[in-house]
Amino acid sequence: MKPQFGNGVTLVFDDLGPRPGAPVILIHGHPFNRTMWAPQTAALTAAGYRVITPDLRGYGDSPVLPGKALLADLADDLAALLAGLGLEQVVVGGVSMGGQIAMELRLRHPGLVRALVLSDTSPAPETEAGAKLRRETAERLIAEGMRPYAEEVIDKMLAPYNVTGMPETAARVTAMMCATDPEGAAAAQRGRAERPDYRPLLAGATEPCLVVVGADDVYTPVAEARALHALLPNSVLTVIEGAGHLPGVERPEAFNRALLDFLDGL
Repeated sequence: MKPQFGNGVTLVFDDLGPRPGAPVILIHGHPFNRTMWAPQTAALTAAGYRVITPDLRGYGDSPVLPGKALLADLADDLAALLAGLGLEQVVVGGVSMGGQIAMELRLRHPGLVRALVLSDTSPAPETEAGAKLRRETAERLIAEGMRPYAEEVIDKMLAPYNVTGMPETAARVTAMMCATDPEGAAAAQRGRAERPDYRPLLAGATEPCLVVVGADDVYTPVAEARALHALLPNSVLTVIEGAGHLPGVERPEAFNRALLDFLDGL
């Protein structure tokens, strides 16, 4: 499906599962696409949930807008998508950058958010050094393409033992990264260099929230997930053993169990 929004962005997305089912939107991270959620979509739709998985602008099958894509832009795209579907309230989940977009959606469109699922993500503002690195990475992606970057980060996206022990999964994750348009990935990196501080927002959020983290995540370690859990007044924390930054991909059964337990309890 390709809804046209007033801001001229046309997002490609999947909308699966029973229409009366409680709607859930799952937001992929960088530099991936909506297919990363395939294990979750299968489990949730089988349990009676409606699941919407979009390709963010610049990723997957959605169009590339070169320049800079702020987290606010990406959140507004999704709010427009949900409005186009006639949905007034949904469970919003995201991994890594997708989790930050979920926080931005809660900031800009609070009435839309029934509950939050925040996987392997951080609410802290970007540091000066981090912003510099993101801008440099953006230029590198355009100059070199995605493959050198993908090969460099694969053993941080997945736990190193899963890169060697789950070669098909590692190949799928690498292929997703390599298939991303460098201009789209660069635009998001430039936007993330300006990431604000979501901690004051989350400290006052009363919605139920599931915080998930891979036990061996090096980008957003368990200690950060525990701090995020402590910040949120109405949250639960699940640590997924045997996983790195993408537990929904590395350990889908454990991730899905935590997600379904949370959703069923709403």
